[in-house]
Amino acid sequence: MTDMEYDVIVVGAGNAAFCAALSAEEKGAHVLVLECAPKELNGGNSRFTAGAIRFAYNGVEDLKKVMPDLSPSEIENTDFGTYTEDEFFDDMFRVTQYRSDPDLCEILVRRSFETINWMREKGVRFVPIYGRQAFKVDGKFKFWGGLTVESVGGGPGLVDSLTDIATAKGIDVWYKARALELMFDGTKITGVKIRKNGEMMDITAKSVVLASGGFQSSPEKRTRYLGPTWDLAKVRGTAFNTGDGAEMAINIGASTAGNWSGCHAVGWDRNAPEFGDLDVGDGFQKHSYPFGILVNAEGNRFVDEGADFRNYTYAKYGREILAQTGNFAWQVFDSKVTHLLRDEYRIKQVTKVSADTLEELAQKLEGVNPDQFLKTVVEYNKSVQSNMPFNPNIKDGRGTTGLTVPKSNWANLLDEGPFEAYAVTCGITFTFGGLRIDTSAAVQGKDLSSIPGLFAAGEIVGGIFYHNYPGGTGLINGAVFGKLAGASAADYCTS
Repeated sequence: MTDMEYDVIVVGAGNAAFCAALSAEEKGAHVLVLECAPKELNGGNSRFTAGAIRFAYNGVEDLKKVMPDLSPSEIENTDFGTYTEDEFFDDMFRVTQYRSDPDLCEILVRRSFETINWMREKGVRFVPIYGRQAFKVDGKFKFWGGLTVESVGGGPGLVDSLTDIATAKGIDVWYKARALELMFDGTKITGVKIRKNGEMMDITAKSVVLASGGFQSSPEKRTRYLGPTWDLAKVRGTAFNTGDGAEMAINIGASTAGNWSGCHAVGWDRNAPEFGDLDVGDGFQKHSYPFGILVNAEGNRFVDEGADFRNYTYAKYGREILAQTGNFAWQVFDSKVTHLLRDEYRIKQVTKVSADTLEELAQKLEGVNPDQFLKTVVEYNKSVQSNMPFNPNIKDGRGTTGLTVPKSNWANLLDEGPFEAYAVTCGITFTFGGLRIDTSAAVQGKDLSSIPGLFAAGEIVGGIFYHNYPGGTGLINGAVFGKLAGASAADYCTS
């Protein structure tokens, strides 16, 4: 640490942070990345993700650019479909209830394909998500929900790859280096005060990119902003995303934006630990609920499990589970669909019961009223439109009739044992409220003008997601705005 002066300091060491660092370095900036976690836990939430990344593409020729290793047999045996910019826009505005900032959303969608190609050119590798996003029908895999690609090695592979690429390019990465305060002379950013290995330091820089994540790892902030009971949610990812980056910016007059009472939260194993476990990774998630039913402690269904592809409902159903008595639910499946369950249902660390009959299963659903559960199943089975064909690759319209809580697609009779059930609670992924930025990723002050030298990207930014988000958009959001923030920070240094 002999050189204490940098052009750009990036706070954070996940996907958004390293995209910012690589983009700034690409423009000739001398870059430092600060990671408050130890090296083995670096990468923030990015290390805990399964690595799915959403972007617009017009067919397999585009995908071959992103995944040059695609084999002829994979191409022949797979229907990758298309996911156009218009479809991406439709998904973004539909799931956010038309609240996503239109200027930021346009950058996200329009630059998604060029950004993932840029990542690939830097050395990040991608593969198709066969295990989680495609079912084989009539001998051919078909992708659904606009999501086809994941990083090799999932989140850990993505973080390790980005870290190796950055260090090979001469970008300094400091671990156990916690940013404490932005150095601000009243006019512009001049650096960051940090604590590294117990020592306080002032690191000077011409610009700073904040990419340190949301506040989901702080029970106090979750309760303050998301509301009562959110302190009881499990945290899917890192223990280090406690909102300190946003707080540092707010302390010097940054403006906030977005859905501060909203977050990405999913069904997560009921007995998972308080924070994510890297040995399990994303395996505690339980996302095959569209093929079964969800019941609460009273033994009742409470959401439309088949409202849409899981890509468009899973990030909001964690909130629904948290709101149930005891903050839990059970996912119930019969033998007709258990072969469709995602890989996460087969891990060792799973809260699961099985039984040959529904009556036996009812007695094993811990915390659930068994009599009402059996009544719920009888009513559900009577309502299923069995004349409609079941097809997991499309919204098949095989729904229910006459139920207070309908099931719109993929409704099968629960009548063939053995039956399986999985206990879930709420797992929070990231928060939606954050700092206000402009279209150059510059952080805005309370007077809605840019704070000179301060930029932001990733989960720390507000205004992009409201209420919900399309699966896989978190990583591309971090990449697109990380790349933009790094370039803007480097440009600022020479302006």
